[in-house]
Amino acid sequence: MSYILFFLFGIFAANGMPHFVKGMTGEKHMTPFGKPSSAQVNVIWGIVNFYIAFWLITWAVGYEYNLLPASLSVAGGMLAIGSVCTKLWSDDDQARGREIR
Repeated sequence: MSYILFFLFGIFAANGMPHFVKGMTGEKHMTPFGKPSSAQVNVIWGIVNFYIAFWLITWAVGYEYNLLPASLSVAGGMLAIGSVCTKLWSDDDQARGREIR
């Protein structure tokens, strides 16, 4: 059973990365909510995937602490920096490495 949980952890952790990174760099990317979805939606979708991965890994290894406050703290920090980055980089082509003509 643990191996299945570790496998699912890998799926959700890996799926969260491109959404979170694309969102933080202000780029649109597809999500289940639309093609393409805004940077903000991608940050949130990435965090949801990370939350699920975090929950799966703690279930698999059997830690005895309260998951809700720990995961909300992690998600809150990710949402805070993600929101700042999407605001800063959404309309800044130079910050994303694109040439301005």
